[in-house]
Amino acid sequence: MTIDEKVLRDRILLKKEQARHITNISELLLIIVYAGAGAFILDLNVFRQRPIFFMYLLAVWVLGTTLYLLMRRVRRLRRDKNRFEQCMRGDLDHAISMAAYQVRLSQFMRWNMLPVGLFVLFSLWEGGKSIWVAGGTLIFFAFAWYAGGFEHSIYKARKRELQIFQKSCNFI
Repeated sequence: MTIDEKVLRDRILLKKEQARHITNISELLLIIVYAGAGAFILDLNVFRQRPIFFMYLLAVWVLGTTLYLLMRRVRRLRRDKNRFEQCMRGDLDHAISMAAYQVRLSQFMRWNMLPVGLFVLFSLWEGGKSIWVAGGTLIFFAFAWYAGGFEHSIYKARKRELQIFQKSCNFI
């Protein structure tokens, strides 16, 4: 069996670039959306005639999540800077590392929906909203939980694909 090293190297670099791109876009999008949402929630509540305590808690939680995501991103970038060798095996290991990080990130964000959902529901209750609004919100969060699980399974499959590829390339 003959192996074209250039084709193999190109495929590994493509997988690494895909993992890097997905991870960077996910992190930056989450940081921007959570920072914006936290600031918006805080702004809305500060200028209300009767501020809602649970909206303050929601804003603190969302902004805290933003800070946590930012710290994780900085830590990941520093850690990965010189951790992997500049060879096919190192590039493949790096791609697997980023895929594993993406799986953990998506799982964290999926579980993060629970406290966010609770704070939103308690805010609706404290604000005197109807049971229909709360029910619609609950349905929305249930759908988001389901969609998050679907997304998470995609990331797990990509990681598994990279691990299988690594095992099939055990000669590099």
